[in-house]
Amino acid sequence: MARDLTPGTGHRRGRLRVYLGSAPGVGKTYRMLDEARRRQDRGADVVVGWIECHGRRHTEAMLDGLEVVPGVHRSYRDTDFEEMDLDALLARRPAVALVDELAHTNVPGGRHGKRWQDVEELLAAGIDVITTVNVQHLESLNDVVRKITGIPQRETVPDEVVRRSDQIELVDMAPQALRRRMAHGNVYKAEKVDAALSNYFRVGNLTALRELALLWVAGRVDEGLRDYRASHDIDRVWETRERVVVALTGGPEGETLVRRAARISDRTAGGDLLAVHVTRSDGLAGASSGALAQQRQLVESLGGSYHVVVGDDIPTSLLAFARAHDATQLVLGTSRRGRTARFLTGPGIGETTVDASEDIDVHMVTHEFTGRGRLPALGRRHSRRRTVAGYLAGLLVPSLLTLVLSRFHETVNLTTDTLIFQLGVVVVALLGGATSALLASLVASALLNYFFIPPVHAFTIGETNNIIALVVFAAVALTVSTVVDHATRLTARAARATAEAETLSTLAGSVLRGADALPALLEKSRTAFGMSAVALLGRTGGEVLASCDTAADGDRADNGAAAPDHNLVTTEVPVGPDAVLVLTGRRLPAADQRVLTAFAAHVAAALERDRLAVVAAEVEPIRAADRMRTALLAAVSHDLRTPLAAALASVGSLRSPDVEFSPEDQAELLATADESLVRLTRLVDNLLDMSRLQAGALTLHLAETHLDEILPRALDSLADPYAPVQPLDLETVPPVLADPPLLERVLANVVTNALRHNAPGAPVLVAASHHAGRVELRVIDRGPGIAPEDRDRVFLPFQRLGDTDNTTGVGLGLALSRGLAEAMGGSLEVEDTPGGGATMLLTLPAAPARTPPPDPDPAAPVPARQSWEAPE
Repeated sequence: MARDLTPGTGHRRGRLRVYLGSAPGVGKTYRMLDEARRRQDRGADVVVGWIECHGRRHTEAMLDGLEVVPGVHRSYRDTDFEEMDLDALLARRPAVALVDELAHTNVPGGRHGKRWQDVEELLAAGIDVITTVNVQHLESLNDVVRKITGIPQRETVPDEVVRRSDQIELVDMAPQALRRRMAHGNVYKAEKVDAALSNYFRVGNLTALRELALLWVAGRVDEGLRDYRASHDIDRVWETRERVVVALTGGPEGETLVRRAARISDRTAGGDLLAVHVTRSDGLAGASSGALAQQRQLVESLGGSYHVVVGDDIPTSLLAFARAHDATQLVLGTSRRGRTARFLTGPGIGETTVDASEDIDVHMVTHEFTGRGRLPALGRRHSRRRTVAGYLAGLLVPSLLTLVLSRFHETVNLTTDTLIFQLGVVVVALLGGATSALLASLVASALLNYFFIPPVHAFTIGETNNIIALVVFAAVALTVSTVVDHATRLTARAARATAEAETLSTLAGSVLRGADALPALLEKSRTAFGMSAVALLGRTGGEVLASCDTAADGDRADNGAAAPDHNLVTTEVPVGPDAVLVLTGRRLPAADQRVLTAFAAHVAAALERDRLAVVAAEVEPIRAADRMRTALLAAVSHDLRTPLAAALASVGSLRSPDVEFSPEDQAELLATADESLVRLTRLVDNLLDMSRLQAGALTLHLAETHLDEILPRALDSLADPYAPVQPLDLETVPPVLADPPLLERVLANVVTNALRHNAPGAPVLVAASHHAGRVELRVIDRGPGIAPEDRDRVFLPFQRLGDTDNTTGVGLGLALSRGLAEAMGGSLEVEDTPGGGATMLLTLPAAPARTPPPDPDPAAPVPARQSWEAPE
């Protein structure tokens, strides 16, 4: 394929190849260098314009034999930086240039502020460029990545720059594999591994970033496929995967069709379900908005998507939508029209769609409403008074016209008489509809024949032309009256559709008000339908869940009570299985009932949301009490028994008359009893406090707590206060929001557990870090570690993996520590220690900052290679 020429030059524009990675360390630079060596072996002129190896020996080895263009040094804020020498690269003019880290911000002093702008200049000069970028640096995903990782990415590249590339290759790696690569020292230096694994490179973060990268590339593939099909005028469906489209009319058969389409979609892995409703371009479709809202909710609950398209030709619009989305199957319901209606009106939507479907399979699904439709009514429905008035007008208007025109019979010819009668028929059509106009046209034809067509005063016609004129009059009168009636009907429907749209738009805004949604919906329904009162009642006991009426607007009797009205009508609409919406006021016509159904659906959603909020509020204290109860049972079952047994054994030995103890042995037994009783006293005090907390008699005293102050107190409570425990940088993290005594208890238990399983001679490390408003405390040992399948079991009572000695206790230990941590709004988990061992990760909320830090200077560039968060 011919390449575009760069404007203003005679040479072609260079080609851009991008290696996109889900995270730093997946191997983008290595793959780029491998591609460069492959091209060089084929004889291409390849140079390295800029590369970042980050000290990785395998990546550095790939540079052997490749020409590297030296960088240029620039000074900024008394610091020397090395940047890519763009001018030297342009002067060298290779066929292919390697430029690492596309999103990098250049140090001030160069021609461009961003490296991707340097790449654009190289491409404009006709140089092919191979580059790398991570998904977190794409501009459109920047805010999403920040929410996932808690780390803002200041260096971004516009998506369009990457989308315009000639080739995008995803460099993918499983999160567990990347973490193993880091633990082996293949990504960062050893001193940075722990911080990286516990912050940016968490399994959850890496999994989310990987999904973002895969979805972004998949979207790029879909774009390329659509562009290719458009450029080659390919209209037929390419069955790359099953996509099932179900057509919804808003009729009662909709739920059956949706479930049938969902079953068809589920038969194949990766199948998509799309529901579409075709509405007329004039917005005058008569579909039930309430039924469509319920069907949309069903589609989305089944994992599908709901769409609305505009079109007057429904089969054409359906097939156009299906082909635009590469649908392989289309699901429609059989017609609700009866045989007579199908005979009179011709083939329906389903038959027409099948005839034009070509390569799309069409499923005609039968349902219980098949063939139960009625013949279309002639004309629009009116009130009884207006219908009677229309029939009277059909009789009187032609008669009055005959009386008036007979007086001017000598001066007015037959043509004028006919046109005036036609005008009268149109007037009747406006008043009473097509049926009244039909009556008027018949009466007018008879009167024209008798009074104005020779021979007059006889129902005979003497000339052929007059026969033709009378027939044409009748045909024109019927046609014009039908058109006028249809136009009037559409005008009324348009006005009503506009009013309904405005009402539903306001309704949607009311729903978004959150906690005030239900009262707002009831008030809106009262005012929209002109009711005097609206109430939401329970179906079982009839209790009033919510209500509003006009009494608040001053519509009361003199005594302050609401003025009674004996002409009020009550309308009831079910709202879910447990409530009913009751409107008191005027009688609602059938058209208003349709909008009222949509109101009821929104009220049901608001009611369900309120119910779920109440349930969630009720469940949370139960969950907290459950966690506390579990922790208490773990403590009572063992930690209360262990010091008590030791004290009883020591005292019992001293009191034994059969053994004569030396003074040293007596002192040791007394010390053991004293130590055990002290531990027992402290434990009982803590258990009593936690019992009060569980019963609601004692609240947590959450306060700003400094870890560097609480850890020494926890270590003092250990059996061996001189145990090898090494704190690391605890004073650098912000204080946590915790209860100091409970936190001391948790730290003591976790450190005791680490000391018990640590390797001989190795210290237990206690390190802390701050991440996204949370403080993470790691207690790191170098013991045998914990297998992944056992990590949840260690937090259960009576679990000491690989150890049968229970004399030291199983710890109120980890079971109680996790319960206390969760009660304080934190968590306690197990991670692998790089190089062997287990790491207990205690996460607690950081205390609110007293003074917010100043905003960073947006003009100050931060080169990505100076921060471990974005090294590539």
